[in-house]
Amino acid sequence: METFKLKNYTRGWIVGDFTPNVLRTKKFEFAVKDYKVGDKEEAHFHKVATEISVVVTGEFEMNGKRLKKGDILVMNPDDVARFKCVKAGSTAIIKIPSVKGDKYLVES
Repeated sequence: METFKLKNYTRGWIVGDFTPNVLRTKKFEFAVKDYKVGDKEEAHFHKVATEISVVVTGEFEMNGKRLKKGDILVMNPDDVARFKCVKAGSTAIIKIPSVKGDKYLVES
């Protein structure tokens, strides 16, 4: 058995084809992310990967849609994500597959 601390990983990402990681794989990426009210992610999309986010706690707005605890959001390739935290909380995210460089920022 091994134990780890989430704070030692980049923005909550712990599994995928990057370092540091708990498990290195090209099959998928996994993260648990905590947010404060007002936190935002830069508008972006993926050309290859599908990203699935689960709201664990809190409340978020994605592309104008309000998401609460238990909501699941699926972003397919080329879907643009515009994200902000409305009520402090956390999300669990899986991105399939893990592809280096598959994050494209959207210019304002």
